[in-house]
Amino acid sequence: MYQRIAHIALVVDDYDEAIEFYTQKLEFQLLEDTKLSDEKRWVMVAPKGAKECCLLLAKAANEQQTSRIGNQTGGRVFLFLFTDDFWRDYEKLKNRDINFVRPPQNFEYGTVAVFEDLYGNLWDLIEPNKNNKGLMSHEMA
Repeated sequence: MYQRIAHIALVVDDYDEAIEFYTQKLEFQLLEDTKLSDEKRWVMVAPKGAKECCLLLAKAANEQQTSRIGNQTGGRVFLFLFTDDFWRDYEKLKNRDINFVRPPQNFEYGTVAVFEDLYGNLWDLIEPNKNNKGLMSHEMA
């Protein structure tokens, strides 16, 4: 059997501002932007070269959803962006005024720093160690 997570819904305040952030600041690709109704669009973005999973940018449709923008996980790191060159991407993001809330640290599994997206969701920027035998090693093989 083969299963995979295809999309992760990320609640946003505005489609266009979210598209601009993810495509300009993080250099993600806009995979799709389809109008479904006057209020709803199907918007998907992903890091360049990503093959398995993408973000579905979902505009908040009610007060409850609006209250979750920027804090879908209760303040925990929500998304994990793997890279093959931590320092290249860290410096690029800093130069684009991305707010890092935790500085770079080296751990047994790799180098990581935590940043916020435009709404305050927390992301790990991670370069896993090549010799890591743990849970992350299969991602960068």
